[in-house]
Amino acid sequence: MTRRTASALAFITSLALLTAACGNENEDPESAVPTNPITGKRGYPLHPIEKGKTIAFVPKQLGGSLYFSAASEGGREVVEKLGSTFKEVGTHGSTDTEGQVKYIKQLTDEGVDAIVVSAQDPDALCDALKHAMDKGIPVVTYDSDTRPECRNAFVSPADPDQLTFPLVESLAQQIDYKGDIAILSASKSATNQNTWIKHMKDDLSTDPRYTQIKLVSIAYGDDDADKSYRLTGSLLKKYPNLKAIMAPTSVGISAAARYLSQSPSKGKVKLTGLGAPNSMREYVKDGTVESFELWDPAQLGKLAAWTAEAIVSGQITGRDGQAFRAMNGQLFVLQTNGVINLGDPTVFTIKNINKYNF
Repeated sequence: MTRRTASALAFITSLALLTAACGNENEDPESAVPTNPITGKRGYPLHPIEKGKTIAFVPKQLGGSLYFSAASEGGREVVEKLGSTFKEVGTHGSTDTEGQVKYIKQLTDEGVDAIVVSAQDPDALCDALKHAMDKGIPVVTYDSDTRPECRNAFVSPADPDQLTFPLVESLAQQIDYKGDIAILSASKSATNQNTWIKHMKDDLSTDPRYTQIKLVSIAYGDDDADKSYRLTGSLLKKYPNLKAIMAPTSVGISAAARYLSQSPSKGKVKLTGLGAPNSMREYVKDGTVESFELWDPAQLGKLAAWTAEAIVSGQITGRDGQAFRAMNGQLFVLQTNGVINLGDPTVFTIKNINKYNF
């Protein structure tokens, strides 16, 4: 059994268990959910959401990414709807690990009620986050994680296999399952990027259909549009037989699409990855990109905010198997190491891209 097959079976099993837990509309809603590990009783939530709290978001960057702007606005909407105060701090226009550490320390000194952070580095933030937790401030990571012991819960966009395999398969189809490909990533230390790249490499090496596909380079654009643009040109120059670029970062994919759309490689070198519809629409319409995928970052920000509010209010602590109801009453169950998955991403093509605005 391959890793991907095992993952798919695990997902189906989890879905079946969750469906059984949620029950159908004719069942008693109180008995249709699993036993809460905190009290041993059925039913969520245990406590009402507490108002008047301050929930602080620390994205990877401010003002330089439609993705993080949308996530923060989603978080703001939930926090304010629940009667609390939304706060956002971070480095403007660039990714900066030291800056994140500084702002986490600042928020800890201010005594905010929860910190929600998209981590630049899985290790570098840990001391600051542990200090915040020691002070009684819950920590939720979203989009990009730290080590599990450095936060209470991680709100993940999707299960890595559910995310990466469709991308690999899409790219493989576009190049007829043969040729040189490259990955244009964000920073070398980004937890989510490294996880996704590992799964992509595993898919390429274990699926017999991909034996003629060769990963020749992994480039790091640090989620900087200009650097990612230049790196795209460098990849094309260094690897004249390059057939495709995979960019699992919204800044990277739009920068690569911008370069390809203006070059003789347009339509010849395929591009896919993770991107926001608003920044990719023109490149889909002009034929530079056939398809790409992403979850709704606003929904990711909303779930991160709900998770923080649930911890602050005592509904969950971050332990595996706990659950809470969030957006529209949807039940979310914490998986291994306190991971909460938002759900399946959306695949964007010329047929549906005009339906989305983020």
